[in-house]
Amino acid sequence: MTRLLSKKSKSTQPVLELKNIVKTYTSGNTTFNALDGVSVCINRGEFVSITGPSGSGKSTLMHIVGLLDNPTSGQVLLEGQDISHFNEEELAKTRNITLGFVFQQFNLLAKTSAIENVSLPLLYSNVPKSERLPKSIEMLKKVGLGDKLKNTPAQLSGGQQQRVAIARALINDPKIIMADEPTGNLDSKSGKEIMNIFHQLHRENRTIILVTHDMELAKQAQRIIIIKDGKVTSNPC
Repeated sequence: MTRLLSKKSKSTQPVLELKNIVKTYTSGNTTFNALDGVSVCINRGEFVSITGPSGSGKSTLMHIVGLLDNPTSGQVLLEGQDISHFNEEELAKTRNITLGFVFQQFNLLAKTSAIENVSLPLLYSNVPKSERLPKSIEMLKKVGLGDKLKNTPAQLSGGQQQRVAIARALINDPKIIMADEPTGNLDSKSGKEIMNIFHQLHRENRTIILVTHDMELAKQAQRIIIIKDGKVTSNPC
């Protein structure tokens, strides 16, 4: 049976906390720790960036923070509840109601309209079509695409496609928005517009985690978490 997250949480409690996380991989006879005793916390309404050089463990940390993988050891606390040992089904359900993802590659269905792309998380949650449509329109209007509801990705610019992806990430009113290199495939003007949307969402008291290798982009967050050689070296909490 899938375990449900408690709705009760203290206002002072981080929305997400990692305690002494180790993630070990094995290749042949060799084992190595991609994460080696990492502890971080993300507070409700905070805008945090996670950055580090290639091979630092940044992607592994993102997978743990994004509930896409379990640690080898340590605790992952979501609103105070330990979810470190959730199985795949439990993690998937928790992700769907807790996290909204925005990726570098947009990950939109190519032959599907903007409104249908945005409504997908609601479809997976078995929300009736009569409710999916107005909520999807609302989210697209929120990111400035009220006039592009029926456009497919091929009929949209890169910046517009990323706006669709942000609208999709918002559709389930997630506790946390995870943005993985969200401007990586955009020109500077479109990238600035996308970051302006994230800043607006932060002003609405949404919790945002930005994962990027670009230090200038990372500096736009309230707090920068730096990871190197599998260890957090700056601003864990």
